[in-house]
Amino acid sequence: MASPSHRLYRLWGTVTDVAAGMLGIAGVSELAGVGNEIVIEKQGQKIHGEILSVSGDSVTALLYSPSDIIRIGDVVHIEQEARIEPGDHWLGQIINYRGEVATEMPAGAGLTAKGVSRALRAPALPAHLRHRLGPRLATGWMVTDTLLPICRGQRLGLFAGSGVGKSTFLGSLAGGLEADRVVIALIGERSREVGEFVNVNLPETVRHKTVVVSATASESPGAKKRAAYCAMATAEHFRDQGHSVLFLFDSITRFAEAHREVALLAGETPALNAFPPSTVRVIAELAERAGPGTGAKGDITGIFSVLVAGSDLEEPVADMIRGILDGHIILSRNIAERGRYPAIDVLKSVSRALPAAANDWENDLLRDYRRMIALYDEVAPMLRASLFEFGRDKDADRAIALYPALDAFVSARNALGIDAAFSAMSEILNAGTFPAPGAPPAETPQPAAGQPVTRPPPRPRS
Repeated sequence: MASPSHRLYRLWGTVTDVAAGMLGIAGVSELAGVGNEIVIEKQGQKIHGEILSVSGDSVTALLYSPSDIIRIGDVVHIEQEARIEPGDHWLGQIINYRGEVATEMPAGAGLTAKGVSRALRAPALPAHLRHRLGPRLATGWMVTDTLLPICRGQRLGLFAGSGVGKSTFLGSLAGGLEADRVVIALIGERSREVGEFVNVNLPETVRHKTVVVSATASESPGAKKRAAYCAMATAEHFRDQGHSVLFLFDSITRFAEAHREVALLAGETPALNAFPPSTVRVIAELAERAGPGTGAKGDITGIFSVLVAGSDLEEPVADMIRGILDGHIILSRNIAERGRYPAIDVLKSVSRALPAAANDWENDLLRDYRRMIALYDEVAPMLRASLFEFGRDKDADRAIALYPALDAFVSARNALGIDAAFSAMSEILNAGTFPAPGAPPAETPQPAAGQPVTRPPPRPRS
Protein backbone atom coordinates (compact mmCIF):
# COMPACT_ATOMS: atom_id res chain seq x y z
CA MET A 1 0.00 0.00 0.00
CA ALA A 2 1.25 3.55 -0.75
CA SER A 3 2.58 5.26 2.31
CA PRO A 4 3.77 8.70 3.42
CA SER A 5 7.46 9.45 2.87
CA HIS A 6 8.40 8.99 6.52
CA ARG A 7 7.07 5.38 6.60
CA LEU A 8 8.35 2.37 4.69
CA TYR A 9 5.09 0.44 5.02
CA ARG A 10 1.61 0.60 6.54
CA LEU A 11 -0.04 -1.99 8.75
CA TRP A 12 -3.70 -2.87 8.85
CA GLY A 13 -5.91 -5.17 10.89
CA THR A 14 -9.63 -5.78 11.40
CA VAL A 15 -12.09 -4.79 14.11
CA THR A 16 -13.10 -7.71 16.38
CA ASP A 17 -14.78 -5.88 19.30
CA VAL A 18 -16.57 -2.52 19.63
CA ALA A 19 -17.33 -0.79 22.93
CA ALA A 20 -17.96 2.82 23.92
CA GLY A 21 -14.75 4.56 22.95
CA MET A 22 -12.81 1.27 22.65
CA LEU A 23 -11.92 -1.22 19.91
CA GLY A 24 -10.46 -4.70 19.71
CA ILE A 25 -8.26 -5.25 16.65
CA ALA A 26 -6.89 -8.53 15.27
CA GLY A 27 -4.04 -9.24 12.89
CA VAL A 28 -1.43 -6.72 14.06
CA SER A 29 -0.28 -7.93 17.49
CA GLU A 30 3.25 -8.82 16.38
CA LEU A 31 4.01 -5.40 14.85
CA ALA A 32 1.84 -2.86 16.68
CA GLY A 33 3.04 -1.02 19.79
CA VAL A 34 1.47 0.88 22.66
CA GLY A 35 1.00 4.51 21.62
CA ASN A 36 0.73 3.77 17.89
CA GLU A 37 -2.16 5.59 16.30
CA ILE A 38 -4.99 4.02 14.32
CA VAL A 39 -7.14 5.35 11.47
CA ILE A 40 -10.44 3.90 10.21
CA GLU A 41 -11.70 5.34 6.93
CA LYS A 42 -15.43 4.78 6.53
CA GLN A 43 -18.36 6.63 4.91
CA GLY A 44 -16.12 9.54 3.99
CA GLN A 45 -14.92 9.95 7.57
CA LYS A 46 -11.60 9.34 9.27
CA ILE A 47 -11.87 7.96 12.79
CA HIS A 48 -8.68 8.27 14.82
CA GLY A 49 -7.47 6.50 17.92
CA GLU A 50 -4.49 5.17 19.88
CA ILE A 51 -3.35 1.69 20.88
CA LEU A 52 -3.59 1.15 24.65
CA SER A 53 -2.47 -2.45 25.04
CA VAL A 54 -1.17 -5.38 22.99
CA SER A 55 -1.77 -9.04 23.83
CA GLY A 56 -0.87 -12.27 22.08
CA ASP A 57 -3.80 -12.30 19.66
CA SER A 58 -5.42 -8.85 19.81
CA VAL A 59 -4.85 -5.13 20.28
CA THR A 60 -7.00 -2.77 22.35
CA ALA A 61 -7.35 0.79 21.08
CA LEU A 62 -8.84 4.00 22.49
CA LEU A 63 -10.85 6.10 20.04
CA TYR A 64 -10.54 9.86 19.68
CA SER A 65 -13.81 9.99 17.71
CA PRO A 66 -17.31 8.49 18.19
CA SER A 67 -17.58 4.78 17.42
CA ASP A 68 -21.23 4.51 16.33
CA ILE A 69 -20.45 3.81 12.65
CA ILE A 70 -17.73 1.20 13.28
CA ARG A 71 -18.64 -2.43 12.64
CA ILE A 72 -16.98 -5.81 13.19
CA GLY A 73 -14.63 -6.53 10.28
CA ASP A 74 -13.85 -2.90 9.43
CA VAL A 75 -10.27 -2.29 8.29
CA VAL A 76 -8.03 -0.46 10.79
CA HIS A 77 -4.76 1.13 9.63
CA ILE A 78 -1.94 1.34 12.16
CA GLU A 79 0.17 4.49 12.02
CA GLN A 80 3.49 3.37 13.51
CA GLU A 81 4.64 6.86 14.48
CA ALA A 82 2.35 9.75 15.33
CA ARG A 83 3.58 12.87 13.53
CA ILE A 84 2.52 16.46 12.89
CA GLU A 85 3.81 19.20 10.59
CA PRO A 86 4.16 22.44 12.58
CA GLY A 87 5.65 25.57 11.07
CA ASP A 88 5.20 29.27 10.46
CA HIS A 89 2.03 28.49 8.47
CA TRP A 90 0.39 27.72 11.84
CA LEU A 91 1.03 31.20 13.23
CA GLY A 92 -2.24 33.01 13.79
CA GLN A 93 -4.16 29.73 13.60
CA ILE A 94 -6.18 27.52 15.94
CA ILE A 95 -5.06 23.88 15.54
CA ASN A 96 -7.03 20.79 16.57
CA TYR A 97 -5.69 17.65 18.21
CA ARG A 98 -4.93 16.04 14.84
CA GLY A 99 -2.59 18.88 13.90
CA GLU A 100 -5.06 20.34 11.40
CA VAL A 101 -5.94 24.01 11.07
CA ALA A 102 -9.38 24.47 12.64
CA THR A 103 -9.75 28.22 12.08
CA GLU A 104 -7.72 31.40 11.76
CA MET A 105 -7.57 33.78 14.71
CA PRO A 106 -8.74 37.35 14.19
CA ALA A 107 -5.76 39.38 12.95
CA GLY A 108 -3.79 36.15 12.58
CA ALA A 109 -0.86 35.75 10.23
CA GLY A 110 -2.53 33.32 7.85
CA LEU A 111 0.81 32.23 6.31
CA THR A 112 0.79 29.44 3.75
CA ALA A 113 4.34 28.02 4.04
CA LYS A 114 4.58 24.26 4.65
CA GLY A 115 5.62 22.81 7.97
CA VAL A 116 8.26 20.28 8.98
CA SER A 117 7.27 16.72 9.86
CA ARG A 118 8.21 15.74 13.42
CA ALA A 119 7.24 13.09 15.93
CA LEU A 120 4.39 13.96 18.26
CA ARG A 121 6.14 12.52 21.30
CA ALA A 122 9.82 13.03 21.96
CA PRO A 123 12.13 12.70 24.96
CA ALA A 124 13.27 15.80 26.83
CA LEU A 125 16.62 17.27 25.87
CA PRO A 126 19.63 15.85 27.77
CA ALA A 127 19.81 17.58 31.13
CA HIS A 128 23.60 17.93 31.19
CA LEU A 129 23.66 19.73 27.82
CA ARG A 130 20.95 22.29 28.51
CA HIS A 131 21.54 26.02 28.95
CA ARG A 132 21.17 27.53 32.38
CA LEU A 133 18.12 29.69 32.98
CA GLY A 134 18.37 32.88 30.96
CA PRO A 135 17.83 36.50 32.04
CA ARG A 136 14.65 37.80 33.66
CA LEU A 137 11.86 38.57 31.23
CA ALA A 138 9.73 41.71 31.45
CA THR A 139 6.14 40.57 31.99
CA GLY A 140 4.06 43.75 32.03
CA TRP A 141 3.19 43.36 35.75
CA MET A 142 4.99 44.85 38.74
CA VAL A 143 4.61 41.65 40.78
CA THR A 144 6.13 39.27 38.20
CA ASP A 145 8.88 41.76 37.34
CA THR A 146 10.03 41.77 40.96
CA LEU A 147 8.62 39.37 43.57
CA LEU A 148 7.93 36.45 41.22
CA PRO A 149 10.40 36.83 38.35
CA ILE A 150 10.09 34.66 35.26
CA CYS A 151 13.42 33.83 33.61
CA ARG A 152 13.91 32.63 30.07
CA GLY A 153 13.54 28.85 30.07
CA GLN A 154 11.80 28.70 33.44
CA ARG A 155 8.68 26.58 34.07
CA LEU A 156 6.07 27.94 36.48
CA GLY A 157 2.73 26.68 37.71
CA LEU A 158 -0.27 29.00 37.93
CA PHE A 159 -2.55 27.53 40.63
CA ALA A 160 -6.14 28.73 40.87
CA GLY A 161 -9.69 27.64 41.50
CA SER A 162 -12.41 28.23 38.92
CA GLY A 163 -13.46 31.81 38.27
CA VAL A 164 -10.46 33.45 39.97
CA GLY A 165 -9.05 35.11 36.83
CA LYS A 166 -6.61 32.45 35.65
CA SER A 167 -7.33 32.73 31.92
CA THR A 168 -7.30 36.52 32.00
CA PHE A 169 -3.90 36.54 33.70
CA LEU A 170 -2.53 33.97 31.23
CA GLY A 171 -3.69 36.14 28.33
CA SER A 172 -1.94 39.17 29.82
CA LEU A 173 1.29 37.16 30.14
CA ALA A 174 1.01 36.18 26.47
CA GLY A 175 1.02 39.87 25.59
CA GLY A 176 3.53 40.99 28.21
CA LEU A 177 6.28 38.36 28.26
CA GLU A 178 9.13 38.76 25.78
CA ALA A 179 9.03 35.90 23.24
CA ASP A 180 9.59 35.29 19.53
CA ARG A 181 6.80 32.71 19.35
CA VAL A 182 3.82 31.93 21.60
CA VAL A 183 2.22 28.46 21.75
CA ILE A 184 -0.99 28.09 23.77
CA ALA A 185 -2.55 24.75 24.69
CA LEU A 186 -6.23 24.95 25.69
CA ILE A 187 -7.02 21.48 27.01
CA GLY A 188 -10.47 20.52 28.27
CA GLU A 189 -11.89 24.05 28.16
CA ARG A 190 -15.49 24.79 27.22
CA SER A 191 -15.97 25.81 23.58
CA ARG A 192 -17.12 29.26 24.65
CA GLU A 193 -13.97 29.73 26.73
CA VAL A 194 -11.73 28.92 23.76
CA GLY A 195 -13.38 31.63 21.67
CA GLU A 196 -13.32 34.06 24.57
CA PHE A 197 -9.64 33.45 25.27
CA VAL A 198 -8.65 34.02 21.64
CA ASN A 199 -10.92 36.99 21.00
CA VAL A 200 -10.85 38.73 24.39
CA ASN A 201 -7.98 37.61 26.61
CA LEU A 202 -5.28 37.18 23.96
CA PRO A 203 -3.92 40.61 22.93
CA GLU A 204 -4.26 41.32 19.23
CA THR A 205 -0.64 42.46 19.11
CA VAL A 206 0.66 38.89 19.65
CA ARG A 207 -1.78 36.89 17.52
CA HIS A 208 0.47 37.04 14.46
CA LYS A 209 3.18 35.06 16.33
CA THR A 210 0.85 32.71 18.24
CA VAL A 211 -0.33 29.14 17.68
CA VAL A 212 -3.34 27.93 19.70
CA VAL A 213 -3.87 24.16 20.02
CA SER A 214 -7.28 23.25 21.37
CA ALA A 215 -9.22 20.18 22.52
CA THR A 216 -12.51 21.13 24.15
CA ALA A 217 -14.26 19.54 27.12
CA SER A 218 -16.59 17.53 24.89
CA GLU A 219 -13.74 15.72 23.11
CA SER A 220 -12.44 12.33 24.18
CA PRO A 221 -9.66 11.94 26.77
CA GLY A 222 -7.36 10.60 24.05
CA ALA A 223 -7.96 13.71 21.94
CA LYS A 224 -7.11 15.95 24.91
CA LYS A 225 -3.84 14.11 25.53
CA ARG A 226 -2.93 14.25 21.86
CA ALA A 227 -3.65 18.00 21.72
CA ALA A 228 -1.25 18.52 24.65
CA TYR A 229 1.51 16.60 22.87
CA CYS A 230 0.74 18.46 19.64
CA ALA A 231 1.18 21.81 21.42
CA MET A 232 4.46 20.74 23.03
CA ALA A 233 5.84 19.41 19.74
CA THR A 234 4.95 22.74 18.12
CA ALA A 235 6.84 24.65 20.84
CA GLU A 236 9.81 22.31 20.33
CA HIS A 237 9.75 23.01 16.58
CA PHE A 238 10.09 26.76 17.14
CA ARG A 239 12.72 26.19 19.86
CA ASP A 240 14.80 24.10 17.46
CA GLN A 241 14.72 27.02 15.02
CA GLY A 242 16.47 29.12 17.67
CA HIS A 243 13.41 31.06 18.85
CA SER A 244 12.56 32.03 22.40
CA VAL A 245 9.17 30.36 22.89
CA LEU A 246 6.48 31.17 25.45
CA PHE A 247 4.40 28.06 26.15
CA LEU A 248 1.09 28.56 27.97
CA PHE A 249 -0.74 25.38 29.02
CA ASP A 250 -4.32 25.65 30.31
CA SER A 251 -4.81 23.38 32.09
CA ILE A 252 -2.48 20.57 33.09
CA THR A 253 -5.19 19.38 35.49
CA ARG A 254 -7.46 18.53 32.54
CA PHE A 255 -4.50 16.74 30.92
CA ALA A 256 -4.01 14.68 34.10
CA GLU A 257 -7.73 13.85 34.24
CA ALA A 258 -7.64 12.75 30.58
CA HIS A 259 -4.65 10.52 31.35
CA ARG A 260 -6.54 9.06 34.32
CA GLU A 261 -9.42 8.02 32.05
CA VAL A 262 -7.08 6.51 29.47
CA ALA A 263 -4.96 4.69 32.06
CA LEU A 264 -7.97 3.21 33.86
CA LEU A 265 -9.36 1.96 30.54
CA ALA A 266 -5.98 0.35 29.91
CA GLY A 267 -6.27 -1.51 33.22
CA GLU A 268 -3.99 0.54 35.51
CA THR A 269 -4.71 0.37 39.21
CA PRO A 270 -6.29 3.57 40.60
CA ALA A 271 -4.61 5.26 43.56
CA LEU A 272 -5.26 8.59 45.33
CA ASN A 273 -8.44 10.22 43.91
CA ALA A 274 -8.36 7.44 41.30
CA PHE A 275 -5.22 8.86 39.66
CA PRO A 276 -3.01 5.92 38.62
CA PRO A 277 0.67 5.79 39.66
CA SER A 278 1.79 6.69 36.11
CA THR A 279 0.26 10.19 36.39
CA VAL A 280 3.37 11.75 37.96
CA ARG A 281 5.60 10.28 35.26
CA VAL A 282 3.35 11.43 32.40
CA ILE A 283 3.11 14.99 33.76
CA ALA A 284 6.87 15.13 34.39
CA GLU A 285 7.64 13.85 30.88
CA LEU A 286 5.50 16.61 29.35
CA ALA A 287 6.82 19.40 31.60
CA GLU A 288 10.47 18.37 31.13
CA ARG A 289 10.16 18.88 27.37
CA ALA A 290 9.84 22.60 28.11
CA GLY A 291 12.70 24.57 29.62
CA PRO A 292 16.16 25.63 28.40
CA GLY A 293 17.44 24.41 25.05
CA THR A 294 20.85 23.13 24.01
CA GLY A 295 23.56 24.59 21.78
CA ALA A 296 22.13 26.99 19.23
CA LYS A 297 18.54 26.04 20.06
CA GLY A 298 16.22 28.49 21.77
CA ASP A 299 14.35 28.01 25.03
CA ILE A 300 10.75 27.20 26.02
CA THR A 301 9.46 29.30 28.91
CA GLY A 302 6.46 27.38 30.25
CA ILE A 303 3.48 28.58 32.31
CA PHE A 304 1.26 25.61 33.29
CA SER A 305 -2.09 26.43 34.84
CA VAL A 306 -3.40 24.10 37.54
CA LEU A 307 -7.13 24.07 38.24
CA VAL A 308 -7.30 23.51 42.00
CA ALA A 309 -10.52 21.78 43.03
CA GLY A 310 -12.11 23.56 45.98
CA SER A 311 -9.00 25.78 46.24
CA ASP A 312 -7.28 22.83 47.93
CA LEU A 313 -3.56 23.19 47.17
CA GLU A 314 -2.88 19.75 48.67
CA GLU A 315 -5.07 17.84 46.21
CA PRO A 316 -3.14 15.21 44.21
CA VAL A 317 -2.48 16.98 40.89
CA ALA A 318 -1.50 20.27 42.54
CA ASP A 319 0.83 18.46 44.92
CA MET A 320 2.47 16.54 42.06
CA ILE A 321 3.05 19.59 39.91
CA ARG A 322 4.55 21.79 42.64
CA GLY A 323 7.47 19.38 42.90
CA ILE A 324 8.04 19.22 39.15
CA LEU A 325 8.11 22.91 38.16
CA ASP A 326 10.46 25.82 38.93
CA GLY A 327 8.03 27.76 41.08
CA HIS A 328 4.34 28.43 41.54
CA ILE A 329 2.01 31.42 41.51
CA ILE A 330 -1.09 31.05 43.68
CA LEU A 331 -4.30 32.90 42.80
CA SER A 332 -6.45 33.26 45.93
CA ARG A 333 -10.25 33.22 45.89
CA ASN A 334 -10.32 35.37 49.03
CA ILE A 335 -8.23 38.05 47.32
CA ALA A 336 -10.37 37.87 44.18
CA GLU A 337 -13.53 38.28 46.25
CA ARG A 338 -12.29 41.58 47.63
CA GLY A 339 -11.71 42.81 44.07
CA ARG A 340 -7.93 42.79 43.62
CA TYR A 341 -6.73 41.32 40.31
CA PRO A 342 -4.60 39.46 39.59
CA ALA A 343 -5.49 37.74 42.84
CA ILE A 344 -1.91 36.62 43.55
CA ASP A 345 -1.16 35.48 47.08
CA VAL A 346 2.41 36.76 47.34
CA LEU A 347 3.28 34.91 50.54
CA LYS A 348 2.24 31.51 49.16
CA SER A 349 3.83 32.06 45.73
CA VAL A 350 7.47 31.23 44.95
CA SER A 351 9.80 31.68 41.99
CA ARG A 352 12.76 29.34 42.24
CA ALA A 353 14.75 31.71 40.04
CA LEU A 354 15.37 33.73 43.20
CA PRO A 355 17.68 34.77 44.75
CA ALA A 356 20.03 34.18 41.81
CA ALA A 357 17.89 36.23 39.39
CA ALA A 358 18.30 39.46 41.40
CA ASN A 359 21.24 41.41 42.82
CA ASP A 360 21.84 42.06 46.52
CA TRP A 361 19.94 45.36 46.65
CA GLU A 362 16.95 43.88 44.84
CA ASN A 363 16.89 40.83 47.10
CA ASP A 364 16.95 43.11 50.16
CA LEU A 365 13.90 44.93 48.78
CA LEU A 366 12.09 41.66 48.12
CA ARG A 367 12.77 40.37 51.64
CA ASP A 368 11.59 43.65 53.17
CA TYR A 369 8.40 43.60 51.05
CA ARG A 370 7.56 40.02 52.04
CA ARG A 371 8.34 40.74 55.70
CA MET A 372 5.94 43.70 55.72
CA ILE A 373 3.16 41.68 54.03
CA ALA A 374 3.64 38.78 56.46
CA LEU A 375 3.65 41.10 59.45
CA TYR A 376 0.44 42.78 58.26
CA ASP A 377 -1.22 39.36 57.91
CA GLU A 378 -0.30 38.62 61.53
CA VAL A 379 -1.81 41.81 62.96
CA ALA A 380 -4.82 42.08 60.60
CA PRO A 381 -7.16 40.06 62.88
CA MET A 382 -6.31 42.37 65.79
CA LEU A 383 -6.95 45.41 63.60
CA ARG A 384 -10.37 44.12 62.60
CA ALA A 385 -11.20 43.45 66.24
CA SER A 386 -9.90 46.90 67.29
CA LEU A 387 -7.39 45.20 69.60
CA PHE A 388 -4.20 46.48 68.00
CA GLU A 389 -2.33 49.12 69.99
CA PHE A 390 -0.24 51.47 67.87
CA GLY A 391 3.16 52.56 69.16
CA ARG A 392 4.14 49.29 70.81
CA ASP A 393 5.72 47.66 67.73
CA LYS A 394 7.33 49.98 65.18
CA ASP A 395 7.62 47.26 62.51
CA ALA A 396 3.94 46.39 62.83
CA ASP A 397 3.02 50.09 62.65
CA ARG A 398 5.11 50.39 59.48
CA ALA A 399 3.50 47.30 57.93
CA ILE A 400 0.01 48.72 58.56
CA ALA A 401 0.97 52.09 57.08
CA LEU A 402 2.57 50.54 53.99
CA TYR A 403 -0.02 47.82 53.32
CA PRO A 404 -2.38 49.75 50.98
CA ALA A 405 0.52 50.66 48.68
CA LEU A 406 2.08 47.17 48.94
CA ASP A 407 -1.24 45.57 48.00
CA ALA A 408 -1.79 47.97 45.08
CA PHE A 409 1.69 47.11 43.79
CA VAL A 410 0.60 43.52 43.04
CA SER A 411 -2.20 44.62 40.72
CA ALA A 412 -0.21 47.36 38.98
CA ARG A 413 0.78 47.10 35.33
CA ASN A 414 4.33 47.95 34.31
CA ALA A 415 5.28 49.15 30.84
CA LEU A 416 8.61 50.69 31.90
CA GLY A 417 10.72 47.59 32.53
CA ILE A 418 12.18 45.65 35.44
CA ASP A 419 14.39 48.45 36.80
CA ALA A 420 11.39 50.76 36.99
CA ALA A 421 9.46 48.11 38.94
CA PHE A 422 12.19 47.85 41.56
CA SER A 423 12.39 51.65 41.78
CA ALA A 424 8.65 51.75 42.44
CA MET A 425 8.98 49.08 45.11
CA SER A 426 11.81 51.00 46.76
CA GLU A 427 9.72 54.17 46.81
CA ILE A 428 6.86 52.34 48.51
CA LEU A 429 9.07 50.77 51.19
CA ASN A 430 10.98 53.99 51.87
CA ALA A 431 8.27 56.63 51.48
CA GLY A 432 5.02 54.68 51.79
CA THR A 433 3.70 56.04 48.48
CA PHE A 434 2.97 54.31 45.21
CA PRO A 435 4.07 56.14 42.02
CA ALA A 436 1.19 57.28 39.83
CA PRO A 437 0.49 54.93 36.88
CA GLY A 438 2.47 56.01 33.84
CA ALA A 439 4.78 58.24 35.86
CA PRO A 440 8.47 58.06 34.92
CA PRO A 441 10.50 55.79 37.17
CA ALA A 442 12.25 57.30 40.13
CA GLU A 443 15.99 57.66 40.05
CA THR A 444 17.57 54.34 40.89
CA PRO A 445 18.62 54.64 44.54
CA GLN A 446 22.20 54.21 45.62
CA PRO A 447 23.19 51.55 48.14
CA ALA A 448 24.89 52.51 51.36
CA ALA A 449 28.36 51.96 49.93
CA GLY A 450 27.69 54.56 47.25
CA GLN A 451 27.95 52.13 44.34
CA PRO A 452 25.36 52.42 41.52
CA VAL A 453 22.63 49.81 41.50
CA THR A 454 22.37 47.72 38.36
CA ARG A 455 20.43 44.68 37.34
CA PRO A 456 22.41 41.44 37.40
CA PRO A 457 23.90 40.59 34.00
CA PRO A 458 22.32 37.76 31.98
CA ARG A 459 23.48 34.39 33.18
CA PRO A 460 26.13 32.75 30.99
CA ARG A 461 24.92 29.84 28.97
CA SER A 462 26.68 26.57 29.52
